[in-house]
Amino acid sequence: MIRTIQPRLLVVTIALISIFTSCNENTSTTATTPEISTASEPKSEVVNPKATLSDDFKNYWYNGEAEITSYRLEQARYGELREGTAVLVFVTEDFLPDAQVKADNYSKDNTPVLKLNTTKNFITGIYPYSIMQSTFYPVANNQHALKISTSVQEWCGHVYSQLNNRDTFEVTSHSYFQGEADETFNLDKTWTENELWAKLRIDPKSLPVGELELIPSLESVRLNHDPLKAQKANVKLENTSYTITYPELQRTLKINFNPNFPYDILGWEETITSGIGSSAETLTSKATKLESLKSDYWNKKSKSDVNLRETLKLE
Repeated sequence: MIRTIQPRLLVVTIALISIFTSCNENTSTTATTPEISTASEPKSEVVNPKATLSDDFKNYWYNGEAEITSYRLEQARYGELREGTAVLVFVTEDFLPDAQVKADNYSKDNTPVLKLNTTKNFITGIYPYSIMQSTFYPVANNQHALKISTSVQEWCGHVYSQLNNRDTFEVTSHSYFQGEADETFNLDKTWTENELWAKLRIDPKSLPVGELELIPSLESVRLNHDPLKAQKANVKLENTSYTITYPELQRTLKINFNPNFPYDILGWEETITSGIGSSAETLTSKATKLESLKSDYWNKKSKSDVNLRETLKLE
């Protein structure tokens, strides 16, 4: 159950309401109420009709707070399962469609997005791993994510990848690994695994199913040193789960969620098989929900706010 920290009353008016919903030192950023601008929607890329947002959606996502959920993590890495924590942070923001960054001020040309920041932290032997992914998905729910990025840090070095949705998917990637150092290339537009997590929170019934061309998460591409490109996937939606299987990558992701609004994510399982024949090894990473709260966390940066981490059961 969501725990609400310092609840505020949402005043619903016909006009657009300015509310503070983003990380910004001067807290000048506003997120538009759900009057969805379509100025930036390429006609060739509409993948669904424009969403009609319910009052429940508006009240939940446009009240000046983010949803923060912590998970106990068992992460497969280097042939072993590692204990750690994961956090999903969902928050609405106004997004500049051309620069593809958070808008500091309201404009009718901004694109309202549901942003997802995902973090994972775990230890491999003596050294730590830190992974973060960011996805900016239009709440109109009728085009692909506008931007996706990921970074992975560990003692060997760090890597970064970014996908921008423009005329094509524009990809920029940097790594300390030979053969992956600095890359810039384009991909044809198609479904991305990253965006499906945000799409689920808007309307699970709108999720694509069947045999798809799907770009795997930028995190999994990095950790498994797979090429960043669309892969064949078999996708299944059930009442409380969404399962993606990549036959050629020998990888399956299952997302477990609450079938009732706000469709919160209860956990996930990711199974990967590596190796061939008798040397093949299969490991399953798991995330299990710990706690969840609503908070304007960008204003919770004093020492007195550390207790909120205890609420989330984060060390």
